[in-house]
Parts: sequence; structure tokens; C-alpha cells
Amino acid sequence: MNDAQLLRYSRHILLNELGIEGQQQLLASHALIIGAGGLGSPAALYLGSAGVGRITLVDPDTVDATNLQRQIAHTLADVGQPKAQSIQQSIANINPDVAVTAITARADDKHLDEWVRHADVVLDCTDNFTTRHAINRACVTHQKPLVSGAAIRFDGQVSVYDPRDAQSPCYACLFPESGSFEEAQCATMGVFSPLVGIIGSIQAAEALKVLMRLGEPLMGRLLMLDGRSMSFSEVRVPKNGACAVCGHHGPADLAAV
Repeated sequence: MNDAQLLRYSRHILLNELGIEGQQQLLASHALIIGAGGLGSPAALYLGSAGVGRITLVDPDTVDATNLQRQIAHTLADVGQPKAQSIQQSIANINPDVAVTAITARADDKHLDEWVRHADVVLDCTDNFTTRHAINRACVTHQKPLVSGAAIRFDGQVSVYDPRDAQSPCYACLFPESGSFEEAQCATMGVFSPLVGIIGSIQAAEALKVLMRLGEPLMGRLLMLDGRSMSFSEVRVPKNGACAVCGHHGPADLAAV
């Protein structure tokens, strides 16, 4: 760590739980963020400003004027530009030392297998169950910790799924792929703009904790926020031994054969 970095990250280094060793761990880490919208904006900005050395941003869409109500990493000047590239520039404006790769492609199984393989932590900042399940399968297969967030209307939730821990559930333990869940999106249901900032910031905090093995990440716990009353509640999420993804015959076991 050079003198400029010691100054930049001094407020982190002053924390006994982090210190120089923790900051060096962040500088050597690689975060994969899938989704560069309402959740991905604050998550990416905080990971970049915190000094995560490598960040890969994935989003197939371009910035639209309707995004600016909540997607704080984008500006009017970015309208029409790929979202991943817009946030890449936003991070560069804050911390040019971070190596950011912007990918304008959809997160399908083939791409995820490659992207997740090289990441130290994965942040799911998407807005649909199909992509979330694909991300979860890849994380289980490659034994990568997943920080998953969601926000709609005034309600948000965050959890951490870490397949490196035998007791940790995966996303499919809570939301089985075979289940029927209502697909709610901001474009049709609306979302309170600060809500995605709060949830995305929590995702960033949990990702940093996972990378530094600091504190108690939200593993096995679903943290829920009611923005109307600004109240948090928590539900314990046990591992499902019969889960089709992380159970005895899930991808992790098959990959090990």
C-alpha cells in the first residue's frame, strides 16, 4: 500500500477490526456485481470507494431518464449509455485505482459460470427470479459467497448465502425454483427511491464483511425493511437438506464428483 492509499483509506485503517491488513485484503479482492440499477448503483459506488481492487459490473441495459429517480450512479449526461459503463466511469471519478470491468451482456448460465468462477464475492442486484436463480446456481457450483438484495414499493430485503459454510442455506432454500412467486418490478409496481439506496448500501457492507471475514454476515438470516415505518425485522433461514441446488444432490456435489 502506497502513501496515497494510506491517506485515502485512513478512516478504514483506524478501525481496529480492519486495520492495514483488512484494507490490503480488500485491495486484493474481486467483486462481481450483477445489475447496475437501483441496488447496483450504491453497492458499486461503496465497494469502489472502499477500495475493492477489482470490480466486474454486469448489466445489458442502457440508462433511461426514468432510472434517475433512484439509480444514483447515473446522471442526465449518461442517458442512452450502457449502465455498466456509466457506473464504471462513476467509480473512476471517485477512486481511479480500482480496476473496473464493464460487461453489457445478460447473465445467463454460460456467462455466469465464467464470471462467478473468478470472483471472491457476488452481489445479486437484479430484479427477476430467473436471473437470481441462475446466479445462485453458479455461486453454489463454484462455492462463492452471494449477497442478495431486493426492493419494491416500500419493502426491501437482504441476505447472505455462503456455500463455503456447510450450514448456510442458498437462495433456492428460501425461494425454490419450483415455487410460484409473484414477479414484481419497479417499472410496473414503483419503488421508494431511498429504499434501493439503503438496501444496496447494506449489500455493500455485507460484501465487505465477507471479503474481510469481519463480524457476523447475514448468513442464514433474511433482513427485511419496511420503509413506511422504517423498521427492520429478521427471519432465520435454515438450510434445506432437500434443496435441489445446494442439497445432497445439488450442483456443488455434482461438481465434486
